[in-house]
Amino acid sequence: MKRKRTIYFDSFIILSIFLTCFFSQSVFAQEESDDVLTTINEALKQYKLGEFAGAISNLDYATQLIRQKRSERMQALLPEPLSGWQAKPATAQALGTAVFGGGVTVSRDYYTNKGASLSIEMVSDSPVLQSIMTMLNNPMFAGAAGGVIKTVKRQRAMIKYDEKDRKGEIDIVVASRFMVTVKGHGLERETLLKFAESIDFDGLARN
Repeated sequence: MKRKRTIYFDSFIILSIFLTCFFSQSVFAQEESDDVLTTINEALKQYKLGEFAGAISNLDYATQLIRQKRSERMQALLPEPLSGWQAKPATAQALGTAVFGGGVTVSRDYYTNKGASLSIEMVSDSPVLQSIMTMLNNPMFAGAAGGVIKTVKRQRAMIKYDEKDRKGEIDIVVASRFMVTVKGHGLERETLLKFAESIDFDGLARN
């Protein structure tokens, strides 16, 4: 009986060592393939060695890489064109902290063969975010700017539409951090709203 317990205990120790090595190698492999983690680890080594300038440079670079990854995730949230519409490839731009506080901007242009056009832009940490939020929280301010307040997929939005010129704009603030602008020309108000409703606001809020 004692011998059997010893065998079980030895087997448990071997299994524990195997799992520890396996997961350690998995984490190491992940760090090796992740530019952000590699750069941060390099900055940490430089900091410990007192190489502060190099550490700062690498941390700034890691921050820029994170913004790029964030912009890629935001870019994937730009909707596909509605029926009868076509779309150009989405574009993304991650700005440094010296420009608009290091925000991320993604956009995509849509068009029809009949001349209608529309663009969707998502901006994180936009410098105009506060002013738009003020308008969204006060219909009187929105009205003075030529807009009306409406809820789009549980998000408060300000809509401006010119029936004569068939052009309009929808401004939406998501999670108090993102500014979404849907702007179109040569289209109906309903089409403008449909494009706005096709955006994954919940996914954007998780960014």
